[in-house]
Amino acid sequence: MAFADPNPLRGILLKVFSVSVFVAMQTSIKLAGTGIAPGQISFYRSAFAIVPIVIYLGWRGELRQAIQTDNPFGHVKRGLIGVCAMGAGFLGLVHLPLPDAIAIGYAMPLIAVVFAAVFLKETVRLYRWTAVFVGLIGVLIISVPKLSLFADEGLGSEAAIGAAAVLVSATLGAAAMLQVRQLVQVEKTATIVLFFSVTASLLSALTWFFGWPDLSWRALGLLALAGFFGGLGQILLTESYRYADVSTIAPFEYISIILGSIAAYLLFADVPTWTTVLGAAIVVSAGIFIILREHQLGLERRAARKAATP
Repeated sequence: MAFADPNPLRGILLKVFSVSVFVAMQTSIKLAGTGIAPGQISFYRSAFAIVPIVIYLGWRGELRQAIQTDNPFGHVKRGLIGVCAMGAGFLGLVHLPLPDAIAIGYAMPLIAVVFAAVFLKETVRLYRWTAVFVGLIGVLIISVPKLSLFADEGLGSEAAIGAAAVLVSATLGAAAMLQVRQLVQVEKTATIVLFFSVTASLLSALTWFFGWPDLSWRALGLLALAGFFGGLGQILLTESYRYADVSTIAPFEYISIILGSIAAYLLFADVPTWTTVLGAAIVVSAGIFIILREHQLGLERRAARKAATP
């Protein structure tokens, strides 16, 4: 990929800021309290994200182009999968310590590799299959102690419900990533970002009919703030890709486990268990291995194309 203004340091800083803002989003949802319907959280997260996204697109002069699409059904499909993933993730976030929810969520890109091989028929070689297998072992190390509470304490165990919900969210999120990869073939990034927030807001609003609890002004404010953080994080993430390769900035995603652990300790007095620390280390290592391997393959492909060019 060629950059009009290559600046890897700026790209890395924007990525770090985006990760920090997304952790702030998750922390705001945790602070809003329990008993909030997942669809209700998804609505505020999506609706208030539209504000910074529209401001950003207007500033770049891309708003008019962003509202034009040739594939509305594709956006609705992506929105439906995405809002289900979001709702499951928020359900898990409410019932798990923040570091645990973040660490289990790292399963999403690993599952996406499997889905890409199965559904998109992408070639996945031994290196990536090995990394995916090792990474999923790390996810199991974090999850199994919590999922076993289903048997020990019944279906009411908060930790078990949370772990299962985040795993479902990671699986649906991987499916959403495949849908986005299909959309980017024909749609602009700005269109995908804007339409997701709009469709996710409308779809999650439908859950009102299943009953939304009344919220305090404090909870409403925190959920609105979470939505704004979500939109801002998406903008910062998008901007980071303007200055550096994905393989350069992607590893910095994993600082979220550090930031999440700090926030969890300071605000909720949560201390990560040894299984969370060990499992997270394994998952992060597997993810970084895949990123570095993809970077190496990208260099080899570019060298091959250059050698083939007269």
